Amino acid sequence: MQIIQVALDIPLDHFFDYRAPDGEILTQDDLGRRARVPFGTKMRIGVIAGISEKEDSLCDPLRPIDMVLRDLASLPSDWFGLCAFCAGYYHAPLGEVMLSTLPAALRRSTPPKSRRERNIPSKAPAFGAAPPELTLEQRDILEKITGAGSGFKTWLLHGVTGSGKTEIYLRLIERVLSEGRQTLLLTPEINLTPQLESRIRERFPDVGFACLHSELSEAARARNWCAAMSGQARVVLGTRLAVFTPLPELGLIVVDEEHDASFKQQDGVRYSARDLAVFRASERKIPIVLGSATPSLESWANATDASAPRRYALLSLRARAAEKARLPLVQRIDTRKEKLRDGLSGALLAGIEKRLENGEQSLIFLNRRGYAPVLVCAYCGWVSHCERCSANLVVHLADRRLRCHHCGFEQGVPRACPVCGNQDVQPLGRGTQRVEAALAECFPQARILRIDRDSARSRKQWEAFSERIIARDADILVGTQMLAKGHDFPGLTLVGVLGADAALFSADWRAPERLFAQLMQVAGRAGRANLPGEVLIQTQFPDDPLYAALARQDFPSFADHLLEERRQAGFPPYAYQALLRAEASLMADALAFLSAAKERVALCENAAENVFVYDPIPMRLARRANRDRAQLLVESPSRRALQSLLRLWRVAIGTIKVSRGLRWHLEVDPQEV
Repeated sequence: MQIIQVALDIPLDHFFDYRAPDGEILTQDDLGRRARVPFGTKMRIGVIAGISEKEDSLCDPLRPIDMVLRDLASLPSDWFGLCAFCAGYYHAPLGEVMLSTLPAALRRSTPPKSRRERNIPSKAPAFGAAPPELTLEQRDILEKITGAGSGFKTWLLHGVTGSGKTEIYLRLIERVLSEGRQTLLLTPEINLTPQLESRIRERFPDVGFACLHSELSEAARARNWCAAMSGQARVVLGTRLAVFTPLPELGLIVVDEEHDASFKQQDGVRYSARDLAVFRASERKIPIVLGSATPSLESWANATDASAPRRYALLSLRARAAEKARLPLVQRIDTRKEKLRDGLSGALLAGIEKRLENGEQSLIFLNRRGYAPVLVCAYCGWVSHCERCSANLVVHLADRRLRCHHCGFEQGVPRACPVCGNQDVQPLGRGTQRVEAALAECFPQARILRIDRDSARSRKQWEAFSERIIARDADILVGTQMLAKGHDFPGLTLVGVLGADAALFSADWRAPERLFAQLMQVAGRAGRANLPGEVLIQTQFPDDPLYAALARQDFPSFADHLLEERRQAGFPPYAYQALLRAEASLMADALAFLSAAKERVALCENAAENVFVYDPIPMRLARRANRDRAQLLVESPSRRALQSLLRLWRVAIGTIKVSRGLRWHLEVDPQEV
């Protein structure tokens, strides 16, 4: 009798045994096919992960598979390998990993209708738009990459904003297409896909192309995923989950904006798509290119640290690619010496006025949406605090609402203080809505466009805004990090930065790295064509080393400085970390669970050697959506030692009796501690 092992999306570390469907005999070709199976009182979709033979008497209690779904080809062995590595490294149930990587439509028993997508059929590259002439730097980099052959190698492409990294990607894709192979291009955010998709389709109009991200309909995502697995799609562009897409003829992986924190999944299986992409390239023995103007410190250390083996090869583009384009001039405005008008300095207002006169565009960058961060009563001290979180409700004056940006709770803006009745409650601080209102008062003739998560909630809304900007149907842009990276607006020559100082003193030790990357990226929006660009940063700390390095546009020296600080402090990438997090209705329950988990470390034989376990503490945002949250940090200078402990410790944690409603998860390589 055949025993069929089926992977299900169940938080358990094993597969589930079933009998073959009545009257059927499965073959090895059925490994990797989806199957509909009874589980409890419901039917579930799983993936066939093993087929074996056992005596009939041992199989009688097993329930039979209801149906093997043969509408699609079997999932390939390298997909199994990638899922297994992800489950092992991030300590997640393998079935949960496997099923979570499939499009939602394929996790249901009714398969998606087969339909050919536009530009899917062809495999051969066709020359569409004529490629631009390469700079000497671009030509040299392409020769180095292609000269190294088609085997595994990780290339870290560090290029200043506007230096032509995308053209490098396109030339490499063209080469891979000519060899009859596929390319996977990963980008961190949905808003970055339209511009990349447009350039790929323009360059290769007759080549099979598929896009994969969460804003696609379920049917469209399934069709594109199937086109990639069948080989019809030769170029696949997607966000982080696309790293799991089966690609039978994969020849190249590109990770654009590789430093971006969005590549790390923050719920469910908490994986890093960038790191999985490197593993996948290694297993497939193909090259991978990690591109960024501000590489992550982990990647930078892998490419430059002379004290350790250099795992990555560093390539640099130091100049902008456009013939007359130059890096923007970065200047610091000392707000201690300037009288501000609604938070805007005279120098910044003068810069905007100059651009309006010249018919050029300005961008005012403030990474805080809403009208103001909080509403306060100066008389009694009341603040608009969220009842469900340890956070404040943000003032959204446009629709007179107070909103929590953590749990989504909202209420109307009160006409008077709810505690003392004082009618003079005031918004404190500034968000994009307040800056937009101030600019409208200063420049009533200007066309002002605010772009943040409130105004651009979907890809279609973003595309409409982007078209307006490129058509110069807007004079002043006000935006958050949505506008900071990857976009090319030829008419934009001035960038003003507000409110960046708070990150200089954040409790998060990664904050300086993230702030520098964010400011370097947003500064790069200015002067990308033949018009000179300028960046004005309002700050009370103009002499801070971060701003000084930014003024020089000197990422390498700043990165080396941060790496030396981390080496001395024993922080990643010179240490390896994992976080055990717990949330419950009461903080005492979460902390008690973590304390019990810490005690279980002693039961893990000798695996705790060379691993330091910290005490449980509340998280920075200690309460979210009526749930108290706490964490326990585990750290080691050895990745192998940490992984050895985590394998045993996770099993030991599973034996702890938890209070009702308590949830916990283990995160490896956390991005926020």
